[in-house]
Amino acid sequence: MKAKQGIKVVAQNRKARHDYFIEDSYEAGMVLKGTEVKALREGKVNLKDGYARIKDGELFLMDVHISPYAFGNRSNHDPLRPRKLLMHGGEIHRLMGKVKEKGFSLVPLSIYFSHGRAKVSLALAKGKKLYDKRETLKRKAMEKEVERFQRSSR
Repeated sequence: MKAKQGIKVVAQNRKARHDYFIEDSYEAGMVLKGTEVKALREGKVNLKDGYARIKDGELFLMDVHISPYAFGNRSNHDPLRPRKLLMHGGEIHRLMGKVKEKGFSLVPLSIYFSHGRAKVSLALAKGKKLYDKRETLKRKAMEKEVERFQRSSR
């Protein structure tokens, strides 16, 4: 991912692109505590098992592990607490309708800082079957082989 001006990527969920077909992506702000922000700046976050859920018209990020800040005191945060995401109400309602469709889920792709504010990139994704994953791996292997052959023939 090319670094844009004012954007610092903290963590990416590479497994999401392997396990899901990405239909659409959205950007949302995050409501965080002070020690969470400091831990994010150190890059101590794991997105692998994370997902987003819509509850009572609000969007929450679940099962994203942000490690406790090393120099935090007793007011340090819970690493797996649900974190509220900030999006416009219309976008949340649109997402709610799509998530109710069969097979769609909201998966975090990356967490980054944009002009000093923590943001999460959410994807509206549909799960891949095992044969889809194999097909993707075969296609990537073939592309590598072709690229290798083209380099060697020069």
